[in-house]
Formats: sequence, structure tokens, C-alpha cells
Amino acid sequence: MSKTVKDFGKRTIGYPEEIVPVISTKDWVKGCTRDPRKRIIDYLTSLFPILTWITRYNVQWLTGDVIAGLTVGIVVVPQGMSYAQIATLPVQYGLYSSFVGVFLYCFFATSKDVSIGPVAVMSLTVSQIIKYVQEKHPNQWDGPSIATTLSFICGFIVLGMGLLRIGWLVEFIPAPAVSGFMTGSAISIVAGQVPGLMGITGFDTRAATYLVIINTLKRLPKTTLDAAWGLPALVGLYGIRMVCDYLSKRYPQRARVFFFMSILRNALTLVVFTIASWLYVRHRADSKGKYPIKILGNVPRGLQHVRPPTIDPELVSVLGSQLPIATIILFLEHIAISKSFGRLNGYKINPNQELIAIGVTNTIGSVFGAYPATGSFSRSALKSKSGVRTPLAGIVTAIVVIVALYGLTPAFFWIPNASLSAVIIHAVADLVASPQQVYSYWRVSPLEFVIWLAAVFVTVFTTIEYGIYVSVVASLVLLLIRVARPRGSFLGKISLKKDTLGSQEEREVFVPMKDNGIINSEVTVVPPSPGIIVYRLEESYLYPNCSIVNDVIVDYVKKHMRRGMDLSTIKVGDRPWNDPGPGRGNSDLSEQEANARKPILHAVVLDFSAISHVDTTAIQSLIDTRNGLERWANHPVDFHFATVLSPWIRRALIAGGFGLPGSSPTVPQEIAAVVPYRDGLRDRISTDLREQDIEGGRVDSESLSSNDKKTPRFEGQFGTVLHSETPFFHLDLTSAVSAAESGLGRWESTQPFATA
Repeated sequence: MSKTVKDFGKRTIGYPEEIVPVISTKDWVKGCTRDPRKRIIDYLTSLFPILTWITRYNVQWLTGDVIAGLTVGIVVVPQGMSYAQIATLPVQYGLYSSFVGVFLYCFFATSKDVSIGPVAVMSLTVSQIIKYVQEKHPNQWDGPSIATTLSFICGFIVLGMGLLRIGWLVEFIPAPAVSGFMTGSAISIVAGQVPGLMGITGFDTRAATYLVIINTLKRLPKTTLDAAWGLPALVGLYGIRMVCDYLSKRYPQRARVFFFMSILRNALTLVVFTIASWLYVRHRADSKGKYPIKILGNVPRGLQHVRPPTIDPELVSVLGSQLPIATIILFLEHIAISKSFGRLNGYKINPNQELIAIGVTNTIGSVFGAYPATGSFSRSALKSKSGVRTPLAGIVTAIVVIVALYGLTPAFFWIPNASLSAVIIHAVADLVASPQQVYSYWRVSPLEFVIWLAAVFVTVFTTIEYGIYVSVVASLVLLLIRVARPRGSFLGKISLKKDTLGSQEEREVFVPMKDNGIINSEVTVVPPSPGIIVYRLEESYLYPNCSIVNDVIVDYVKKHMRRGMDLSTIKVGDRPWNDPGPGRGNSDLSEQEANARKPILHAVVLDFSAISHVDTTAIQSLIDTRNGLERWANHPVDFHFATVLSPWIRRALIAGGFGLPGSSPTVPQEIAAVVPYRDGLRDRISTDLREQDIEGGRVDSESLSSNDKKTPRFEGQFGTVLHSETPFFHLDLTSAVSAAESGLGRWESTQPFATA
């Protein structure tokens, strides 16, 4: 076949010959296998993004990284210990995870802002998984062993996803779904920490959120002395932040000073209440060594659990059902955060490389006794606002964590658990979506708002696992519904006029005819010429939606176009079983008159500007549409296509027999039959087009013969001889409609109601 597309509308003569070539399978294979050596080298070097910028590192970057690294380090130490409590692990495991995360991430990162470490949602998930395993196999594995094994397996899975470059799977989960389960998880975490804040005990704080809230309210009268270290700490955290925010607005020239004062609030609060705890409880231990309030107790000094991970096959088997939820949270939260900060700060992250980064972090982290770690929103925001310049700031943060592990553990003994709960509540509350954010979901897409709401409610009333599954499955179902129920519209045109330097320019624009399709109700949409249908598809044309498109077009034609055959002259017994036609009696005459007033179908113009893919089933459905319309019209119907920009779509349409006049003997009836049926006959109503005009010109009947290998010859209405194998493919909608209108009237004399 020729690899040129020439358009025969009035406005298309003069376009270059090779605009949309027909692509071959050989061309596609060549494109995939081009320069394999270079592709391998690029792949290997892309695994270590640090190589692209470390050679340009300078003192100015170092200053910004040191400030940001110290700032995040001051925050990550108390948060790491707090989040370990959420995970029901000893607090040192939160510090192990913090150290490994920030240290290793800088070597593989494509984001300068993200801070890896323990996070609230992942910690809650770890606690639920530990509870699940220990209920199934009590006293067989302790919490740290379960958490470390989980970190290794999930890290290995995510690392494999990154190496195989399948990070695009993350794109199937939209932002409202992520926000929904994060909001529900934040509410669950806050509800679970309130009993610790108030010193309330006696029930399972890892149960469903609504049960935790109910039990907490029931036991409020049993609040203990711990509340004196919890409530004031929480009030102090919010008070410091509000005062610093106010002063930053009041004195903008000192905003940076107040910013750093604000970020010190976690460390400052813990220092103050730790000193208060030490002063109060150091001489009040009872005979059993218990103190009046709950304090952190002994924290092992340094890295106590550095050893190769011991992977118990039986534990891996038990964890099998819990791995999907842990893995989803591990990469989903991180990718969402890294993309967000990439948009804010003007750089693009590589999702596959980010998967590699967190995969390596968690796999190697299991050697240090770390539990699963991922990107933290609060610490990443803090790192970004502190002026970080490169991912190397993570090394500075790691140094701060190591100093805390080796030098501050004696002081950790006196930290009140209630104050740690206050730090958790203060940090996690920011994960709850704001009313403005939720309202934006409603304004943009009410269905996605429903998904967000469902994720929140399911998380609160069941578990975070079900919340994530509901949000993900609902998002995928919505995507499938949008594909299977495509939007499309029949188009009319309006004329736009513009005065330019005393001359008036006018152009036609095609818009949907339903409800005018536009906001301005005073503008009149003019339908196409009688007998012409213009339809725009607004989704890819694929097997889930092609039958819907077929039904819409065929039903529209049967309602608005003239039936080509007068069934009143045919015996009832000879009529098709599924199309009986008019009944007996006086109604026949009125139906014939109504049919005679309708225009004769001449051509269908399809706007493919929004179509990015077609498949075999869709092409077969388009063939069925053509056959159905020609049976109704009792003559061939031209199909014109506008804006077919993909060579693969053009190739598929040509394979289906489109691009030529619909009466060509080479037009297939089936493109890929499920069950082949051959009888040697073509079920066509009319194939006699030997002398008809094409777009105002004439087609030589021999040029349409299936045995003729020459390019068809067309005489255009301008007297120019043009050659093309696909004259019904057009570069724009205007030229397609003009070409379709050029042959109006050719079937008037063949219609049974032509004299009506």
C-alpha cells in the first residue's frame, strides 16, 4: 500500500504527501531494538541518579543540605520513636528505620525533598499485621521478627517492580483514593493514641476505629495522671505552631526565624516534659519498680540488631495474605509524596527509580533491624521548606539519628508515653484532608468524591486494609465504566466571525448539538447537511465500548434517516423476523409519509481526534455499523474519518476496508471472525458504483477492481488529478464534512419515496 495520506476536501489540497504513514510491524520491531547496547548502558546508569549531579556538588549546595538535614534530624528522632509505638515495637526500631531510610535513599533518589523513614500509616499497618500473625500463631514469633521479615519481603517485591520498570501500575490509583485511605488511617491513628494521651487502658486500641472511639468515651472517667503529660504537650505543640505562624505573617522579614522555631516544637516539647517527668517520678517508684506515669524505659544504645535477616519460610507463608496491603502502602504513599513535591518544586521524578530506592532501603534495612519505611509527608514538607538542595541532606539526617542512638538513649528513659502520643496526634492530624481539598474533589468529579468518602468510612468502620482495597477497586471500576460507557456526541457547526484590520474572517467550529453543547444559549448550532452525520468519539475505541458506539450511531440513523426499502410492498412472511416494518391498517400511510420527510443517509463522518487506540473488536464493530446502516439505507454509505493521527489507527482502519468508498468489492465483512463462515457470496445490498462520483469527481470502475493493483484514479472537482488509496481519511473535521457533502443527492433517484 501507499504510505501517503491525501485529503480531497476543498481545504486539503496542498498538504504535504507523507503526513500519517502506514506503520509496519517491522518498523515497530526496529524501534524497540534500536541500539540495544546504548539502551543497556542507559539502564544501568539510571539505577544510580547520584552520578548525574554529585560531580557538580558545591559549597552552596552543602550549606542548604546541612541546614535541611539537621532540621529533619531533630524531627525524625522523636517521630521515629513515636511511630514505633504505633507499630507496637520497641522505640529503638523506629530509630533503626529512620537511620537506614535517610542514609540509603540519597544514592537512588530522583527527588531531593522526600525523606524516607517510619510513617504513621505504614506503622499502623505493621501493628495490624503483627496482631494478625500472633493471633494465628501465638508465642511463635515476636513483633520485631515479624516486622523485619515484612520489611525484607516487601522491599524485595518493590525492588523487583522498579527493576522491571512496571512503576506505571501506580498510575491506576488516583489521588482521591490515596487521600481517602490516608485520611481514614489518620483518624484511626489519632483515635488509637487518645487512650495513651489520657492514660486510659483496658481495651484493644488496635480494634476498628469506631470501637476504639466508643470505648475511649466510656472510660473517660478513668483518666490517669498521664493526661498531665499528654494534654499540655498537645496544647503546647499546637500553641507553638499557631504563634509562629501568626508571627511569620505579622513580621514577614523574620519569617524564616519563626519557621525554624516552629519546627523545633517536637524536640522542645519532649525535652520539657521529659525533664518534668524526671523531676516528678525519679523518687516515686513502687516496690515493683513501677512509676506513677508510663515512661519509655530502657532504650538499647546503638545499633543492637545488625545481622543478616533470618527469613523463616513458615512466617513468610503466614504473611502471604498480608503482603499485598503492605506493599501497596509502601510504594503508593511514597510515589504520591514524591510526585507532589516534584510538581511543587519544578522537577520530575522517575517512579521506577523511586521504587528501586524504597526497595533497596527496606531490603537492606532488614539487616539493621528496621521495619518497613517509606516517604513521610510531614518530614518531606519540612525538608523542602528548609531549603534542601540535593538528596545528600539525608546523610546529615542519618548522622543526627546515629548521634541520638549512641549518645541520648539514657535521656530517652524518662520520656512520658503520653507526650509521645501527643507528638503522634499532632503529626498525623495533618494527613486528614482539609475541607477545601475534599470540596475540590466534589467540584472536579463527584464520583471520585464518593470514592474518597467510601475509603474513609470503610477504614474507620473496618480496617485500613479494607479501606485501601475498597478505594483501589472502586477507582478501577470507575475507570472501566468510563471506558465501557464512552462519551460521544453528534456534532453541528457554528460560524465564528472576527474583524481583523478592517476585514472579516469567518470559520466554522463543530460543537455538540445536544442542548447546544455550549454555554451560550443564544448561539444556534446548525446541523450538518441533510444526509450527513458527524459524530465525535471522546474515548479510545476499544472492545469494552465499541458496541455502545455502534448502537448509538445505528439508533440515531434509524430515528432520523429515511429507510431505503419500502417494506409495505413486501409480504409480511418475507420480512425479516427482527424488523417487521409497518403494520396493517391506516398507520401504514402515515408511517410512509413520515419516512419520506426524512433525509437520505449519504455519509457518516467520524471525528477521531480524541482516539488514541483501536483494537480488532472495535474495527469489527465499525464494520458491523457500516453494514447495518447500508441495510437500512438500501445503498452504500460513505465513512469519512477526520484527524486520524496515529499510523496504527490508520493501519487498522485500512485493514477493515475503510478509507475507500463503502461499495468497493474489497471491503471485508469480518475482520476477525470467531467462527469462520464461508459461502462464497457477499451479503451486500448494492455493489454497483461503477459510474458514481467521488467527492465531486469520478471513479473509474476498473480502478476499484480487487484484481487491479494500480492506485485508484480520482478526478477532483478542481480539475486536478489526484491519487490515493484512502481518500476518505482527512486531516481535519471541516475538510471531512466538506468531502462528505460534495456527493449529496446521488441516491435520490433510487429511493422508493423519492417523489414524496
